[in-house]
Amino acid sequence: MAEKVDAWLLSQVRAYGTFNVVECFNCGSCTVSCELVAGTVSFPRRPLQYALVGLRDRLRRSLEPWLCHDCGDCSLACPRQAEPRESMATLRRYLIAQYDWTGLSGRILRSKAWEIGSLTFVGILVVLLIVLYHQYVVGMPVSDFASVPMPLEHMFGLITYCTIVVILLPALLLASHAFRMWWFAMHRGAEVKIPLSAYLAQAWTFALHSVTHQKMLKCPEKSRWPKHWLLALGTTMMLVIVLFFLRWFQTDSIYPIYHPQRWLGYLATIFMVYGATDILAGRMRKKREIHKFSEFSDLALPALLLLTAVSGIAVHVLRYAGAELATHYAFALHMIIAVPTLVIELPFGKWSHMIYRPLALYFQAVKERASAAEVIEELKAA
Repeated sequence: MAEKVDAWLLSQVRAYGTFNVVECFNCGSCTVSCELVAGTVSFPRRPLQYALVGLRDRLRRSLEPWLCHDCGDCSLACPRQAEPRESMATLRRYLIAQYDWTGLSGRILRSKAWEIGSLTFVGILVVLLIVLYHQYVVGMPVSDFASVPMPLEHMFGLITYCTIVVILLPALLLASHAFRMWWFAMHRGAEVKIPLSAYLAQAWTFALHSVTHQKMLKCPEKSRWPKHWLLALGTTMMLVIVLFFLRWFQTDSIYPIYHPQRWLGYLATIFMVYGATDILAGRMRKKREIHKFSEFSDLALPALLLLTAVSGIAVHVLRYAGAELATHYAFALHMIIAVPTLVIELPFGKWSHMIYRPLALYFQAVKERASAAEVIEELKAA
């Protein structure tokens, strides 16, 4: 059945960033140069052509923009300086918006004002909640905010429930977007029937790539993998700590330095600071192709992760120093940064790639297994 061509697709994709595919003359240098191209996987040329000729459904079904690990070899190999790496990043932003049923991702990823505005709006909500909590739960008038020190333990119970909501809400939204990714890529217009056994047999693929990010080892800059992996590990550790162990981790008790409550938090913070700082420094210097960027979100996420970690360090240092009032303000600042980062960047922004990329590798493995099984069945029938 002929696929409908959307004449407006190219202009819609371009709204998400740099997309110079019209300068491409289909020499294939980008695809040949990529170490991740193998078997039925052929990018960046194929998904770029989908956008160019207006094949919206094929583009939404495509997993290849996510199989790309943004190393930049394709842009270095391009004789026309068409920047296929930037075009692939633009396609990923476009696909994030397609997966999101709320429409918020599309606005945030197309507009710096929307991204800043959304983060600011959530930050203001956090400030209002802090003020209302102190006024109506603690019974403290606003006039006492700047002069009355008190321990943090009065808010630990409520903060535990707030933290669960702040993490589970974006996680559920992201899960619903991941379902739409599956619907487009695996269900709608699937070339072969995919049995449940194929999904179960390849489940290890999702776990492997979620934990190791091993495909990045094929990128030319080998030092990129450990830095990215440490940043991902640090953020994951911190999310696990605050979601499952917050009552143990968040306390006014002073633990010795060797206690797990301290060194686990220190390790997670060090990984986050190191990884985010390295990304920001590289993107500011722009010495290599992988450090180049054209969109605000490429700086916003590492900057927010760094500020979250640094503000958390400030809370810890001030609390152990016994500065109760300063600790309160540092904790408020930490929440004003961390909550918008989770609520906006995780389900709607660039941070969502943490689930889409391993899912794409998983879905691709499932497709290949199902296709191979179908060929075997056809041979047996013949």
